[in-house]
Amino acid sequence: MKGYKVAIVGATGVVGQELLKILSERHFPISELTLLASARSKGKPIEFQGKILHVKEVSKETLSGHDIAFFAAGSSISREFAHETCRDGVLVIDNSSAFRMDREVPLVVPQVNPEDILKHKGIIANPNCTTIIMVMALKPIDEAACVKRAVVSTYQAVSGAGIKAVNALFNETRAYLEGETIQPEALPFASASKHYQIAFNVIPQVDVFQDMMYSKEEWKTVHETAKIIGRDLKITATTVRVPIERSHSVSLNLETEKKLTREQALDILSRAPGIEVIDEPDKMLYPMPLSASGTDLVQVGRVREDNSIEKGLNLWVVGDQLRKGAALNAIEIGEKALELDVL
Repeated sequence: MKGYKVAIVGATGVVGQELLKILSERHFPISELTLLASARSKGKPIEFQGKILHVKEVSKETLSGHDIAFFAAGSSISREFAHETCRDGVLVIDNSSAFRMDREVPLVVPQVNPEDILKHKGIIANPNCTTIIMVMALKPIDEAACVKRAVVSTYQAVSGAGIKAVNALFNETRAYLEGETIQPEALPFASASKHYQIAFNVIPQVDVFQDMMYSKEEWKTVHETAKIIGRDLKITATTVRVPIERSHSVSLNLETEKKLTREQALDILSRAPGIEVIDEPDKMLYPMPLSASGTDLVQVGRVREDNSIEKGLNLWVVGDQLRKGAALNAIEIGEKALELDVL
């Protein structure tokens, strides 16, 4: 198989490190790999497949000459470099929110809307982690019964807010158990004017508040899902940060045009790509963050008919937001692009 010149922008970050791990695990066809990050990480050694690579500073020059560039360094870096990079013939797969709602940029989950990759003009956007995990379960139900409305409640791990939030969970937990004073400084987000303890707590805010007092994360869920599914879909969401290190959970209540029984829904989900059904309530078997962490499949369980409406379902959906919710989905986009020969 032909090898490709690949760049990772943000290689030293949490998602960048996950990209490296998964590229190796899946034997992505790489002939040359360039690791890029900010000036403060320049020269940092990183091992990849038994070789030591040194991080370079991201710039127009260090990005040129590649076939594919995975961007995992935040919206500002993507806005600064992505368009210029793709004009040089590089396929940009962007993990930030910079281009997700741009009409000229496909927003892709390969198991859901792979055909949208064919529409790319140099940039393909990776959806928000919560959206990816949720839409993996929503899409097969929508295809079978046409979803009219979705009520989404998320339980999001601290690693979704970065390493500072992960450290906050560990440090605050130790301080709480040792009777020390806790001085929160990471959540709901690092630059917030006020911070709350996450240890032994939940915070009903992920990102800043916007229109109608919904948070930016909640609006991402609404708008990105509609774009991926390909039509307006009535969605309302509440996103919550919970004291879990890794893997997001989603409570999904769906109202459908066609009635589905629990058994029909389980059959549909069990045949859907990228889904693992764990649903044996008599044995207390259901998805949890501990079982989903480090895995590629989105787990679905607690499937049951909604007792309050005639045509409704409840689903419990869990996925590793650093893998399928970020790095893995981006790499799957790259793999599908190679398969479709659209570089």
